[in-house]
Amino acid sequence: MADARSKTDDAGSTDAGTGTESAILDAALAEVLAHGIRRTTISDIARRCGIARQTLYRYWPDAQSVFAALVTRELVAILPVAGAAPASLDELVQVLVGTADRVRGMALIARLRETDPELLSRYILDRLGTSQYAIHAELRRRLEAGQSAGFVRDGDPVHMAAMVLLIAQSAVQSAPLVREWLDDPAWTAELGRALAGYLGKDAG
Repeated sequence: MADARSKTDDAGSTDAGTGTESAILDAALAEVLAHGIRRTTISDIARRCGIARQTLYRYWPDAQSVFAALVTRELVAILPVAGAAPASLDELVQVLVGTADRVRGMALIARLRETDPELLSRYILDRLGTSQYAIHAELRRRLEAGQSAGFVRDGDPVHMAAMVLLIAQSAVQSAPLVREWLDDPAWTAELGRALAGYLGKDAG
């Protein structure tokens, strides 16, 4: 079980709202997409951003903290914006599958899978990252709303949100392995059926 410290370690800085922080993360994204994480240094990021390394160090202590903050920013950015709650199980599943599909299509995720698979496996097998905590919290909120509206089955929303996270995360990370059997439309359709079957009233 991850301790409280691990919830913040991955982000390095939890507020990427200033112009300089955003510019640093934009530069880090460009470098990672071009070269991968292992071949990207603090100097590379600072040079692309047009700042001194000492300036970068005011925001993050090392390259790994920058990379972790970058992954967190990019993943959290694809979460659905708050709005009208889904009115049916079908609408909820569409939101969940659409979000998973956006993650699957992220250039950053594809690049990490290609150049730094050990980094991805660490967050799948060993520990939770800040982005996963944020996604779990959003899933829990939406499942609780669905339960209140009567179209999501009874159950502990904390447990259910964790399982939905596992299902979606596995589907996203392993999608390339089954591409010969599941093209993009089939992947979307089958993930939707899996989530609807798990969350629907009949599953209880």
